[in-house]
Amino acid sequence: MTLRRALRPWVANVTLMRPDSALPLVHLPDAATALVYRRTGAHNGDLRVVGPRSRASYYPGKELPMCIRVRLRPGAARPVFGIPVSELRDRAAPLTDLWGDRATRLEHQLNELTGPDRILHGIEDALLESLHAGADSHDLLLRQAVESLSTTSERVATLASRLSVSERHLRDVFTDRVGLPPKHFARIQRVRAVLAGADSAHWAEVASEAGYYDQSHMTADFHRLMGVPPAAFRAGRLPATSPCAQPPSAP
Repeated sequence: MTLRRALRPWVANVTLMRPDSALPLVHLPDAATALVYRRTGAHNGDLRVVGPRSRASYYPGKELPMCIRVRLRPGAARPVFGIPVSELRDRAAPLTDLWGDRATRLEHQLNELTGPDRILHGIEDALLESLHAGADSHDLLLRQAVESLSTTSERVATLASRLSVSERHLRDVFTDRVGLPPKHFARIQRVRAVLAGADSAHWAEVASEAGYYDQSHMTADFHRLMGVPPAAFRAGRLPATSPCAQPPSAP
């Protein structure tokens, strides 16, 4: 699915999914917030906001005719949904709870459309409207902080000094706009880097490339966020699934 150019600075990716009830749903730790449209019938669907996940969660499989996930870049959700993103952490909320009648009208509009591309176009229009109305002076600060914490091992205090803000201000803005404290955001990014390299047989090398002190540090962090050690996850030995209504426990 092709994303409109104007949204590329704000949207990390778009995924068209058709879940299979025979497979468990694995939701990885994720610092991003997503807008998800789920089609359950010919003209029946809803929109849900999935907040940042502080740790992995595992649910029984389900089947849906269509599921479109628009995953926002960390920091983009605050202007879109109009509330502190920390309130969405480890939650999935109906968009109607945040947008009210506007969300209801959007759901009705999307439910009358056929084909994922046309549905995505309708979602993009709604996102662009919110972003134009909600962008503020913190955007540049957040982008710089997210980039550093995603790609380097720079300490939060050092990062704040380099960005000419206090560490407390950076932490407050980051938690409000991203939904997670900077240190936990960095931890999630490292674990996701390990997941990206999980096919490698050399765990010590994966740990080094992800920014860990050593392999034992990586294993402890991974187990805390994923519920199992890296080797067990790679082998498919996953934690037991939980009902969808049950949120993940705090790390």
